[in-house]
Amino acid sequence: MHPFEQILSVSKEEVELELRSAGVIAWADTKVIPNNWHKREALREKGQFWTPDWVADAMVEYVAQDTDMIFDPATGSGAFLAALRRIHHEMRFYGTDVDEDILQDVIYFGENSFVEKRDFIKNPPDQRFKAIVANPPYIRHHRIDEQTKHLLKQMTARTTGFTIDGRAGLHVYFLIQALHLLEPGGRLAFLVPADICEGKFAPKLWKWITSHFCIECVATFSEEAAPFPAIDTNALVFFIKNEKPQSHVAWVKVFQRGADLREFVRKKFDSQLFESLYFEKRALTEAVKTGFSRPQNEAPVHKYHLSDFATVMRGIATGANEFFFLNETQIAELGLPLEYFKRTIGRTRDVEGDVLNDLDITRLNKNGRPTLLLSVEEPFDSLPAVLRDYLRKGNDLGLPERALIRQRKPWYTQEKRKVPELLFAYIGRRSTRFIRNDAGVVPLHCLHCVYTHSKDPQQVHALWQALNHPDTLANLHYVRKSYGSGALKAEPQNLAELPVPDHIVEKFGLLPKFKPADQQLLLFNERKVKYAKPRI
Repeated sequence: MHPFEQILSVSKEEVELELRSAGVIAWADTKVIPNNWHKREALREKGQFWTPDWVADAMVEYVAQDTDMIFDPATGSGAFLAALRRIHHEMRFYGTDVDEDILQDVIYFGENSFVEKRDFIKNPPDQRFKAIVANPPYIRHHRIDEQTKHLLKQMTARTTGFTIDGRAGLHVYFLIQALHLLEPGGRLAFLVPADICEGKFAPKLWKWITSHFCIECVATFSEEAAPFPAIDTNALVFFIKNEKPQSHVAWVKVFQRGADLREFVRKKFDSQLFESLYFEKRALTEAVKTGFSRPQNEAPVHKYHLSDFATVMRGIATGANEFFFLNETQIAELGLPLEYFKRTIGRTRDVEGDVLNDLDITRLNKNGRPTLLLSVEEPFDSLPAVLRDYLRKGNDLGLPERALIRQRKPWYTQEKRKVPELLFAYIGRRSTRFIRNDAGVVPLHCLHCVYTHSKDPQQVHALWQALNHPDTLANLHYVRKSYGSGALKAEPQNLAELPVPDHIVEKFGLLPKFKPADQQLLLFNERKVKYAKPRI
């Protein structure tokens, strides 16, 4: 029996009365991200982030053409059903979700709607759809269990003919599955984080999509119009048709919340001016290469980059900070030998300025912050009895079975990092900076290690000054990944390409790695690296 043959007969008026009394009408304007950490963690586990009504309206407007039903594979609290009732109240709605409790919401008890508990990835509907709309669960890869990752890998290979890097979040697989179920000529609108265009998996993914589907439009958002203003996620909306690919894509940046985005969709992505929108018609190949979240690549070629003066590595990922990263009191109470610990910094906000010294470590110790990382390289049997007992407790806690830890042999060893001359606070809003490491710490993965080519103290100091100069920091826009709320994030391989302006190199007397005796820069093959211009 088709799901819609089982719909409960409740009038539209009755449903709207209940919705208004329950405060569900215009609910998207009142939903807020909880401040409580445990409640936030619960949302992160489920990947639930509410879609604002003005965004939902635009997405539904796009897919609700030449069809009598829309499908939402991650229906959640019903944002798209609410939008459908505002725009096309007679159209049918079919939704699935894994959260049985949320599917009992009053919004689902009405005419022309059917929702069911179903895992869209593991047990997708046995049919194709003309219209698919979704804000899929944003669950990062480290929250996905290994069995599910194996299933995701199989599904991707079966659908696309290849597998993608295991660091893709669940939303990536939702998009692949949804495109697979999209009828020829059908339309899809997906609200996803910008990392879908920037991860290691992105080149393969977008080569497949752009070879088989028509990307009509990509909508991006300024900080003022961010759909999720309290979350460090830069959101995009993709409007895709299952038709022959086109050579160009409509690219729009939204600067103000409101109805203009829906009107832009209704005008079929016409270039007509809207006060709150910035529009460009972009070559598809350029947009894919630059990253859909960024404007066209118009930045000049730069002569110097950070890689001319230093190498970059991420900090140590322990896989269990609560076990390996301890404070002085904990170590004393456990009786663990200090010679098996390395001085470490564990979070960016533990560094108050752009220099980390011994006084800062003393302050952190006084405040009970962990500053010591258990770093054991000897065989288990050669260790002191008290340390062996501690490691047995970690074994009993199941630490060797954690995804990151089980790659290490033995499991209690750590990634090897020398003490870097500089640290880089790679994610943040106003705290993004280079830190001089006078305390001689090794950082956890909250900070990058920057190893200067020259170990001369004067050159290290000069490079630190040059990198923190406003003209250099401004270039982070060219190498960062896209996060919301004004946050920047630069991965090590991208940070290495940070342009250092010529006048800054000259001002601070920096010496690039390759210098002949006459002090002329040796450029056998000068790189021609292009970057996206800073965000509009």
